Amino acid sequence: MFESRFLDRFSRVHPAVPVLLFGPAIALLLVESLKRLAALEALAAVAGGYLFWTLVEYWMHRVVFHFEPERGIGARLHWIIHGVHHDHPNDPRRLVMPPSVSVPVAGLFLLVFVLALGTSWALAVGAGFFAGYVAYDMTHFWLHHGRLPGRVGHLLHERHMRHHFQDHTRGFGVSAPYWDLVFGTAPDRRVPGDD
Repeated sequence: MFESRFLDRFSRVHPAVPVLLFGPAIALLLVESLKRLAALEALAAVAGGYLFWTLVEYWMHRVVFHFEPERGIGARLHWIIHGVHHDHPNDPRRLVMPPSVSVPVAGLFLLVFVLALGTSWALAVGAGFFAGYVAYDMTHFWLHHGRLPGRVGHLLHERHMRHHFQDHTRGFGVSAPYWDLVFGTAPDRRVPGDD
């Protein structure tokens, strides 16, 4: 991706990295939130954080990742952020977000949660939000390099492959496809040319 081998090394990530980085953070946020909130409040906040993540996942994928300037620095940034994934969808080291991006962005979201909700609630919401992020990254990896079990796994795989190989303007909810139904961007199940 970069002319410099040194820089290029930072653009490739082993798929276990999000779990290894965010797993302990999620556990710590959850434990600390349970010290400050009643269990039911903490559980509701974690669920709210997860639900908020799914909405962020959808809109970031739709608006940020698929904003495609024609040329210049914008085109280069798009390619670095998401275009490389569409150009090389089977590269297992380009399926999860590098920590150089995911950690600062996570820190910004946690800061916004603290400012908006106060520390006690922000800890639980952050735990749910980060758990949603890890679930998304792992789901995305397995959609490309494995098989998720059951009917739901098959449906997620089919929808995401349609996004890659049929119509990249639809199917933005990778781990939460229900937002595609809400916002009218569900992939078309018909094969092109069957009209």
